[in-house]
Amino acid sequence: MDNELYEFHIPRWNELPNLDLYLDQVVTLLEDYLKELLPLKDKNEDKVITKTMINNYVKHGVLKPPINKKYNREHIARLIVICTLKKVYSINDINSLIKLALETSGIEVSYNKFCVLIEKCIDSVFNKKDFIYDEELTEERYILKNVVQSVINKLYIEKIFLSKE
Repeated sequence: MDNELYEFHIPRWNELPNLDLYLDQVVTLLEDYLKELLPLKDKNEDKVITKTMINNYVKHGVLKPPINKKYNREHIARLIVICTLKKVYSINDINSLIKLALETSGIEVSYNKFCVLIEKCIDSVFNKKDFIYDEELTEERYILKNVVQSVINKLYIEKIFLSKE
């Protein structure tokens, strides 16, 4: 497995900045957090996320508008989820999946579960092990487990197979 991915860690809720950030700062932060998880396929791509993308997420209601042009911890957590899932799912699908996750838990718990699922799935897929989910699999959890697994499976194919073409 790639060393970067083996050591990959998505910051948990309490590791995200506890102060509001301007858009440029958010873009820089997300690039740093996600560069190992979301490698750019095309050399012409230079960003995992851009200010324009973030503005579009706000415009489409997937992300709440910033407060006084500043983004808080909830914005950053949602953007990490959006950036991670957008390689496989449409923005409307992502919005529905976020709503599903938030139906049973608050943003902090849902986001931390997402982070754990991503890291466990990376370990399983890249080390060719079964992806075992530790909690009782309700329909919601089963859906979210499969969502994460689809993203990591795509990443695996891109890194292991398609990058050699």
